[in-house]
Amino acid sequence: MSMNAPCGAGPVREPRTHADATPVPAAVNPTSAPAKSAAGTLGIVVIGRNEGERLKRCLRSLVGGGHPIVYVDSGSTDGSVAFARSLGVEVLELPMNEPFTMARGRNAGLEHLLARHPGIELVQFVDGDCEVAAGWLEGALEALAGRPDVAAVCGRRRERFPEASIYNRLIDMEWDGPVGEVEACGGDALMRVAALRRAGPFNPALIAGEEPELCVRLRRHGWRILRLPREMTLHDAAVTRVGQMWKRVVRTGHAYAEGAALHGRSPERHNVRAVRSLVAWGLLLPAAIVLTAAAACAGLAPWPAAPAMTLLYALLFLRIFIRQYRAGTAPRDATAFALFCVLGKFPQALGALTYWRNRLRKRRTALIEYKCAS
Repeated sequence: MSMNAPCGAGPVREPRTHADATPVPAAVNPTSAPAKSAAGTLGIVVIGRNEGERLKRCLRSLVGGGHPIVYVDSGSTDGSVAFARSLGVEVLELPMNEPFTMARGRNAGLEHLLARHPGIELVQFVDGDCEVAAGWLEGALEALAGRPDVAAVCGRRRERFPEASIYNRLIDMEWDGPVGEVEACGGDALMRVAALRRAGPFNPALIAGEEPELCVRLRRHGWRILRLPREMTLHDAAVTRVGQMWKRVVRTGHAYAEGAALHGRSPERHNVRAVRSLVAWGLLLPAAIVLTAAAACAGLAPWPAAPAMTLLYALLFLRIFIRQYRAGTAPRDATAFALFCVLGKFPQALGALTYWRNRLRKRRTALIEYKCAS
């Protein structure tokens, strides 16, 4: 999902920790969770903001299946609410007295769904810019039916227009994660309500990275996360400009830093490695190169020292390229992906700095949006 809103929103209040969020009542131990996954126990929550045609494709892929659907709208001005209602979808419009986040939308949608359909045991969360693949729900239900210890299942998310831009193609590669038991899922996932009750809902204070943060708590309570080797959703990133991709990666860095602040000292060491990497490559090494160059200008260091240090980025590029190539990625795509990973350290570092600065100032970072309305 993307929260597509006008630019220029300023920072607001300090983020709350998950303990400050509205709790969901405690539930059973995962080993005693019901194994049944009948279609009648499934509900669907879709979140969106100014998704336009993307939302239309999303809802059309879901209606007619006999499952209750709740669409949670975060202040759209493109007719999304009217369209959802025209399909008979239940609509929940979030009040504007609190900042919009994807986590807030999902929590509100789940509460609305359970209030009207208290028998719901499983919920499929879908971002409004995603079309659900035919057969996904049936396959996910089957996977959960035999695994009462599994809290969430996800599958392969693909980009709708990977050929539209290099950025879309890179995002499509990003979605191609390992299958089997994994540490985290994304925004599109089928989850057990019992697991959310036990571990707590999405953290509504997070502007990004809310799914991995929730999965940390799910795994801490003994639940497992599975990624199935099947098609799940078709995503429309609609990233065609470098500025959009820059904002997207800045948001990633912010999510890494905030996730590490929440769970970095836990046994999971959540996001610690990612934060160390962006600090080393996006902050410390550039600072060292600049200082060495300045010292060379003053005659205090040899001239080749600074250029030699920049070769470390070439080594990082080569390491990532070889890893991707050995994994079966085409050379052209492996080259683009490796270059993106290296250059991405700088906007990631900016995102982390934004989080740390606002935390010191006791302010909350405004939603970082990179999409244009459809």
